[in-house]
Amino acid sequence: MPQPLIDRLLATRTYGQGFATVEYTACALLDLDLHALPDADSLDVGRFERDDLARIGMPAEIVMRHRLPHFQHLFSGGGYAAGYYSYLWSEVLDADAFEAFREAGNAFDPETARRLRDYIYGAGNVRDPAEAYQAFRGRLPAVDALLKKRGLADAVA
Repeated sequence: MPQPLIDRLLATRTYGQGFATVEYTACALLDLDLHALPDADSLDVGRFERDDLARIGMPAEIVMRHRLPHFQHLFSGGGYAAGYYSYLWSEVLDADAFEAFREAGNAFDPETARRLRDYIYGAGNVRDPAEAYQAFRGRLPAVDALLKKRGLADAVA
């Protein structure tokens, strides 16, 4: 494949990521706000959604990935309650952990892989997750790697 074509293909990897990040983040924020309500017995879901989107400054040009009535799985038990953000958070952890390999200069760096195995994959549920990640990475996770992966690092500067 000619290099100019490869370059053009690679340049499209981050197309639409600003839109996708805003639509997803809006859903996560509304989910958290909805679950923080002290009483939702007489909740007008449509009004709550409109008011909360206005509160966070949601651009009119971007709609939520899922409307609140589509969040049924978030109310089917305790496992997902106010947990929509966890999908986005897992992307932060993934990107930040992979950044450790980039920093080592090798996607298969044995020492980085050993720390990942020992402190994350092999840790089980016997250590506080923040402690485990800090032992692996030397610090807590940061959103920077995800923003870089999505081509948004310069957008927040």
